[in-house]
Amino acid sequence: MIKNYFKTAFRNLFKTPLLSFINITGLALGMAGAGLLLLNIYYEISIDQFHEKKDQVFKVYNKTSVNDRLICHDHSQAPLGPAMQKEFPGIKQMARIASTGKQVGYKDKMLQANGYYADAPFLNMFSFPLLAGSKQAALNDKHAIVITEKLAKKIFGEEDPLNKVIRLDNTRDVTVSGVLKDIPMNSSLKFEYLLPWEDNNDKWDIYFANTFVELNKAEEAGTIDKQIADIISRHSKNEQHSQVFLHPVAKMHLQGSFDEKGKPKTQSEIYFLSVLAAIMLLIGCINFMNLSTAHSGKRGKEVGVRKIMGAVKKSLIVQFITESTLLAFIAGCVSLLIVQLVWPTFSAMAKVRIDIPWHLPAFWLSTLTFILFTGILAGSYPAFYLSSFKPVKVLKGVFSNKASLITPRRILVVVQFVLAIFLMNFAILFRKQASFTENREMGFGKDGLIFQSMTNDLRKNFEAVEQELMSTGLVTSICKSNSAITRSGGGISGLEWNGRDDNKYVSFGLFTSIGGFVKTNGLTLLAGRDIDYYNYKSDKKSCVINESAAKELGFANPVGQTIKEDNHTWNIIGVVKDFYQSSPGELSKPVMIRYGTDDGTINIRMQTSSISLQGISKVEEILKKNNPGYITDLQFADEDVARTFQQRKNASNLINSFTLIAIFIASMGLLGLTAYMVEMRRREVGIRKVLGASVAKITRLLAKEFVKLVGISVLIASPLAWLFMNYFLQQFSYRTTISWWILPVTGIIAIVIAIATISFQTIKTAIANPVNALRSE
Repeated sequence: MIKNYFKTAFRNLFKTPLLSFINITGLALGMAGAGLLLLNIYYEISIDQFHEKKDQVFKVYNKTSVNDRLICHDHSQAPLGPAMQKEFPGIKQMARIASTGKQVGYKDKMLQANGYYADAPFLNMFSFPLLAGSKQAALNDKHAIVITEKLAKKIFGEEDPLNKVIRLDNTRDVTVSGVLKDIPMNSSLKFEYLLPWEDNNDKWDIYFANTFVELNKAEEAGTIDKQIADIISRHSKNEQHSQVFLHPVAKMHLQGSFDEKGKPKTQSEIYFLSVLAAIMLLIGCINFMNLSTAHSGKRGKEVGVRKIMGAVKKSLIVQFITESTLLAFIAGCVSLLIVQLVWPTFSAMAKVRIDIPWHLPAFWLSTLTFILFTGILAGSYPAFYLSSFKPVKVLKGVFSNKASLITPRRILVVVQFVLAIFLMNFAILFRKQASFTENREMGFGKDGLIFQSMTNDLRKNFEAVEQELMSTGLVTSICKSNSAITRSGGGISGLEWNGRDDNKYVSFGLFTSIGGFVKTNGLTLLAGRDIDYYNYKSDKKSCVINESAAKELGFANPVGQTIKEDNHTWNIIGVVKDFYQSSPGELSKPVMIRYGTDDGTINIRMQTSSISLQGISKVEEILKKNNPGYITDLQFADEDVARTFQQRKNASNLINSFTLIAIFIASMGLLGLTAYMVEMRRREVGIRKVLGASVAKITRLLAKEFVKLVGISVLIASPLAWLFMNYFLQQFSYRTTISWWILPVTGIIAIVIAIATISFQTIKTAIANPVNALRSE
């Protein structure tokens, strides 16, 4: 019996080549699109799942109420972890990490690497396997370093790295105590080395670390959560009224953020990818359903004969499901080929840092399940539809009520185009939002602004560097600061000022400099002046704020006002225009630029006429001369800004690609339906032409039903798209508007595409010789 099912399925596959081609192509594209998105989802949900203790290890978070809103973050104080382990027996061990970047030197090699300071238990709590060394002892010695296999090859080549001495920042030596297997791509913790934890400060008001705890029993997490909530208040004034809580490591990527009630939020990207995958697959399946039911006129007599010969409805359903599954299997093979071909481009744009897991049995089992599901989904409606035909009616040539206003086929066409039009609207709005943020006013001069990380040599030779650069005529200004303006400089809270609302909590972004920050970075002064400690020694207690900070402080004339921070009083000497701060979709936040000797970055402003390869090479030459023990690595503000926008550009390109695929699949289905519709009405067209109907009138007659269906799709999709687009824009504080033209333009495009798709077949039929259609009559 099964053999006959497959024989019949293969026979029908080759009997109708056009139908089979459209079905396979539509399904293959839909499955490929859904497959790419499902691989993206697989990557996202696999992050951090490889840790053996993922259910016992928890990340420590803080929550505090800010202006009646609950804010949660994962930054913690250095003494928090040790205090928790000491005071609560349910906590087995704890580990803190803090990011650090070092220049690593060995013999004549020097390179930049990023890693963590970490407590010794870190390697026991997380599943980062050691290829050499001991997990228990690797981070016990303060002069030790644990490096990854990749970094070891960069530094030592083929030499055995264990017990080799590395020089850090050209200031101190450390010994390699362990070599880690390269960090998995699906880890949210990324590092090239680990250094033993060194910060022993006991300040409870400085949040800079991430703290992890391992519980004796995972099921005690709820009880321990309640016990640790007020630990900060027991050890400090806790002016922010912060409370501590635990969150599983297994969920720290997918649910790393929290809503205003403190409930973990799953990344909206997962929902979006899931919906988009479902849309892609559904559009491909609808093609199959439509074309199979449209072909019912030719399959109807087969069904009638089979029923008369004794076939039951169940066997007919199995037959049609077998055919759809066979087509889905062929389409699945084609889709796997498509996925393999486009994966390098897709993974680069979507930042999916894994290879397709061809080697995993689970992948193939999932693939076969996906193909079977697609086959059943695509074939279910045609199977039940065709198997329900009455033998007497179909043998008389009566299949259905064609005059019915609402038919399943029409509904499916409308649904298919509703989905495609919905995606078109969203693609246009997403591109508009991306362009809006990309073209936002930066507020600082990014062209000609160069950064160089501060080193001990540059710090020692800074005056010489400044004099040499200025004497070249290539540079207009230089300053030192804690961070580049294109990156997060730091943060400060707990400030006080005259007229402050005691119930209002404000956090400020923080940049520090001893002078020249405003001028060098090209900020616009609205009032007052820049910090200049060289000429005004009183500036040691001065600061400059931006517009947003002035609004938060509530000062009509901020210059001359004061802000208090613990035991320090800062005098506001200037106000600058708001400037971009590394998040494309966010409004400018309050920022304080104050006197400070933290000098992690050298900022260099070049003459506009000097921004050339030759001019930059000259600057680099001077820096290298005064920075002999370190790597000189110039970074550019315009490139920093471009990188922050690149992800949105990539996302826009991906959405555009999937939208085009959806439209193409829908158009193929419409083409197939049109081909069968005109085939069924050839004799009618012939008679009308004999009776004097014009080509234009016949073309309009054949096309109007499908154009009407697409028009209905536009009417349904437009309000749905508007509601979703409005919701989407609410996710950004710096956002564009929904232009009035988006909905009508997408509607017109959809109708034009539909007309263009069906016109070829309808015009071809309309101009055909009626004799050919009526010859057999």
